[in-house]
Amino acid sequence: MYSFEPSEEQKMLIDAVSRYATTDLRPAAREAEESRELPVKLIGKGWELGVLQASIPESYGGFGEHSAVTGVLASEELAFGDLAGAFAIGTPNLFALPILLVGSEEQKQKYLSKVIEGDWTPYTSALIEYSFDFDPNILKTTATAKGDSYVLNGEKAFVPFAKDAEAILVYANLNGQTQGFIVSKAAAGLTVEGEREKLMSLNALPMYRVKLENVTVAASDRLGGASGHDFEPVLASMRLASAASALGVAKAAFEYSRDYAKEREAFGVKIAQKQAVAFMLAEMRTEIEAIRLLTWEAAWKLDTGKEDAFTEAYLASVGAMDMVMMVTDRAVQILGGHGYIREHPVEMWMRNGRGFASFTGFSMV
Repeated sequence: MYSFEPSEEQKMLIDAVSRYATTDLRPAAREAEESRELPVKLIGKGWELGVLQASIPESYGGFGEHSAVTGVLASEELAFGDLAGAFAIGTPNLFALPILLVGSEEQKQKYLSKVIEGDWTPYTSALIEYSFDFDPNILKTTATAKGDSYVLNGEKAFVPFAKDAEAILVYANLNGQTQGFIVSKAAAGLTVEGEREKLMSLNALPMYRVKLENVTVAASDRLGGASGHDFEPVLASMRLASAASALGVAKAAFEYSRDYAKEREAFGVKIAQKQAVAFMLAEMRTEIEAIRLLTWEAAWKLDTGKEDAFTEAYLASVGAMDMVMMVTDRAVQILGGHGYIREHPVEMWMRNGRGFASFTGFSMV
């Protein structure tokens, strides 16, 4: 049976992440959203917390061991501060963690220390595609074996920091299986669109379309080496990160609307005393706690190699999609007319919440 008590190391890391999210990320969130730019110093300060570094063993340049449980705890706290900032700080995770989880020993030795040592550097990955029926297990981007190499063709969407990335981990369909391929920024046939993606939310996070036209990748840069890899652990890690991030956004919206309801008066009483508002707050809190427990359990199962870990991760992500939309929408309702104006952050959190159905692949734990 697992314990709900974090270790001393987890407590120290999460306390540091929480302080950063509250004192640095949250105050900068609105301006970053409006200006469409996250300050480099803000990202750098978050990187220095060492969340990714603590997931990498010393033999590869880190100072810890990978733990999905620790990852979901940190992801929730970062997203509580600001979702775009959380995704920006964690962008190198998209490149490093798949290599750690399913990469070959050669790839671990070659890339992990490059990513985690020194300042934050934009290494990223490309999973999502433009398709109404997008399924990460049935990709339209293709990889074709050609001698001792692979040829990639296709188009990817919403690739964080693609324009400045040192390398991109591109996922493609190889004989019906999703496989990752490490593509350097100088690869012939790799094109990053000049104009950034324009979305309903996450405007501070630079994302781009990426096109691959006969991009040749050496067999040694196939994730896992010549024999490839199992995609399920990678996808489960992405889904748990998305669920945890949704929890952070929902928690922010709940606490803000709860505190507002305790202060706002209507007809001589605090609106928190109104039955309709009190019932909404109670249901919001209940759903947050339920999805949090599901997410923690799925992360624990992933860490301990339980057979149903991948199913649990999927359930956590699907449940979180609905939960965060409900909670952020009700936060806007509780604020009434104030919920619709930009003076209060709940409208931004609602826009963020709407996107979680499409955010798988934006983060990893």
